[in-house]
Amino acid sequence: MDLQMPELSGVDATIAIRSEFPEAAIIVLTTYAFDVQVLRALKAGARAYLLKNLLHEELFDSIRAVHAGKRLLSPELSFRVAEHAGQDALTPAELGVLRLIADGNSNKQIARRLGVTEETVKNRVKSILEKLGAEDRTQAAMIALRRGIIEL
Repeated sequence: MDLQMPELSGVDATIAIRSEFPEAAIIVLTTYAFDVQVLRALKAGARAYLLKNLLHEELFDSIRAVHAGKRLLSPELSFRVAEHAGQDALTPAELGVLRLIADGNSNKQIARRLGVTEETVKNRVKSILEKLGAEDRTQAAMIALRRGIIEL
């Protein structure tokens, strides 16, 4: 198996590794502290999601714990994941609208690109704002970027 990280995200690499080696105990060691990224990695089969700011001894302890069958999150990440745990996830249609919002498109442009009515887009935007706790489209895009829900 040839994994080249520039062509694969960490989640995609985790999926590829686990499909070939189901018992692999994967630890994600990263600088990305986005709650959605954490959940994606864990769903893909990662056993731990740790931030690179760990002390050497903490890293060694984490490796030992994962080897013993435990799952781990950096404490900072635990708080971020818990903070949003009760929120409804955005639907694929809402994610599509949110990406187009982040690219600077108006409701009319989004409707044209998606082949739906402007009213449908307005309803999806309203749902996005509610689910993210945002007051407007710009804030929704910023929240989504900060949490790793979308990327530019």
